[in-house]
Amino acid sequence: MSQAPVVFVVDDDPSVRSSLKFLMSSVGLQVESFDSADALLQRKLPDAPSCLVLDVRLHGLSGLDFQRELAARNCYMPIIFITGHGDIPMSVRAMKAGAIEFLTKPFRDQDLLDAVRIALAKARERCERKKEVSDLKERFNSLTPREQEVISMVVSGMLNKQIADQLGTAENTVKVHRSRAMEKMRAQSVPELVKMLGKLESSVAP
Repeated sequence: MSQAPVVFVVDDDPSVRSSLKFLMSSVGLQVESFDSADALLQRKLPDAPSCLVLDVRLHGLSGLDFQRELAARNCYMPIIFITGHGDIPMSVRAMKAGAIEFLTKPFRDQDLLDAVRIALAKARERCERKKEVSDLKERFNSLTPREQEVISMVVSGMLNKQIADQLGTAENTVKVHRSRAMEKMRAQSVPELVKMLGKLESSVAP
């Protein structure tokens, strides 16, 4: 990833925003702070790995509602919740919805930095998976409709002769389509091709 990771801080207390920004900057992290969830929603989020340090209780949209809103927008930025008024049901709800950590103020600086490190690692993995799938889609879309049809049959376990019979064409023609498709997909073997198409299918699964 060429872009530096970004930590977004959302807290309606200016002193908290300032101290968190100073803490993150002191370990070399790029930080952007906002006083509300709505303010962050107006910002176009970068493609770089990012995470969110989010206060639970905010003016306007609450932290937990903001978590739900991001999920509805298919934005899966790892979230670390911070609060001065936490309770167990609240933390359970946040963690079940995918939060990385739920820290009650006052918390140790190191606990927050550790949580941010874990969150950014997860964000980095997600960015890498997203790029891999995007590359695979590009390769798959470069295939002709017949090449796509042939490799779909190949990964289902059909032999060249069976594919030729089903398509009503010569076996040598199937071999040509198969060879060209494998080359375009940059697959060295059928098992590798199976994995590639499996990743493409899982990326569009509901």
